[in-house]
Amino acid sequence: MSVSTKPIDNGINLPAILEARQMLTDAPEAGKFLWRASSTWKNGTHCYSRCEKFNAFGEDHPHRQEYGVEMDHPELFASEDNGATPIEIVMLGLAGCLTAGVASVATMRDIQLRSVTATLEGDMDLLGVMGIDPEVRNGFSAVRVVFDIDADASPEDIEAIVAQSQKRSAVYDLFVNPTNVIVEVKK
Repeated sequence: MSVSTKPIDNGINLPAILEARQMLTDAPEAGKFLWRASSTWKNGTHCYSRCEKFNAFGEDHPHRQEYGVEMDHPELFASEDNGATPIEIVMLGLAGCLTAGVASVATMRDIQLRSVTATLEGDMDLLGVMGIDPEVRNGFSAVRVVFDIDADASPEDIEAIVAQSQKRSAVYDLFVNPTNVIVEVKK
């Protein structure tokens, strides 16, 4: 009986990732990136936010195109609902980072994925944001992430993949660890 092994294809360029990892191991100073985003007010609570370039390896690199998103608040908040709310965009960032991590980790572990869906819910009390109760936090009080993963792997392997994705996720790190944010007004 012959056994054929089909190569794992989760759409991850594993050789390139391993090469980049080795390069950063050999030259850790190259790991310093500067991500950029900007947002322009349109009207009311509506704005357009975009990413055009970032700095890596000591120089600016443009994206292939400008990526942007319309942001607003729902009509329920006396707004026009011209886009997702900023807090939903943050949740999308967490979902995207964790999901991409699952694909990368599964590929590193030679596990074929068939489907991955992350569903998020975030609890927030608007009494803080609206200035009604100064004791209520403005941000999330809790965020829940539930993965639905179909893969050629045991439930224990899938849990380990999710745990590794969570451990390496930059956006998850932003949620669970304090980040120094400096806000200035241009003079």
